[in-house]
Amino acid sequence: MNEEALAVEAPEQRKGFSGGQLALAVVLALVVAVGGTYWVLRTYIFPAEFDPVTLSDKDQQRLDDKLRRLGWSPAGRRSADQLEPGRLEPEAYSERDADRNVFFSEKELNALVASSPEMAQRLAIDLSDDLASAKLLIPVPEDFPVMSGRILRVNAGLELAYTAGRPVVVLKGVSVMGVPIPNAWLGNLKNVDLVNQFGDGGFWRAFADGVELIEVRDGQLHVQLKE
Repeated sequence: MNEEALAVEAPEQRKGFSGGQLALAVVLALVVAVGGTYWVLRTYIFPAEFDPVTLSDKDQQRLDDKLRRLGWSPAGRRSADQLEPGRLEPEAYSERDADRNVFFSEKELNALVASSPEMAQRLAIDLSDDLASAKLLIPVPEDFPVMSGRILRVNAGLELAYTAGRPVVVLKGVSVMGVPIPNAWLGNLKNVDLVNQFGDGGFWRAFADGVELIEVRDGQLHVQLKE
């Protein structure tokens, strides 16, 4: 009977883990747990700042020209005719053959953001078809009762298009630390066309009346202004 019992128990013992295998499994589980915790901390609790986008001198000059066409003088940059009085020659104003189309690349928009010291490492913009997305790092005030001094990663998406002769601007959503914010907390503005909702007057009315076309493609924003 003893020999038969040993014969039956032997195969069952071979199916179990040895002491070394069990120790290895515990170590691997600890490594995965520590690695997962580190990823969560770096991604959500202590996210790394973004690398500011920089342009070459040629690309920066091209961006500055686009901004001037929109009536925005790039801060901190002066052309030669602005630095040396008397070099700016008078000329008659004319809109003949004026190009009302302005194209901004994703890189140019991020470089424009990087020109602000406060936002250089806090905001990053992504352009895809009909969608402008943003990642924003927001520091929590030290006197805030929860997560004081931490950095929150906020993601947001905005649909930009032109339909039925009007620009369309739709908030697709906002998430904090990867968790979508309820629509009620966003003032029930999620998936609402802001131009249609608030276009009776003020900013949105002026914006809509001044835009002939707006479209977003992968890596590029195109705006055409009305006469």
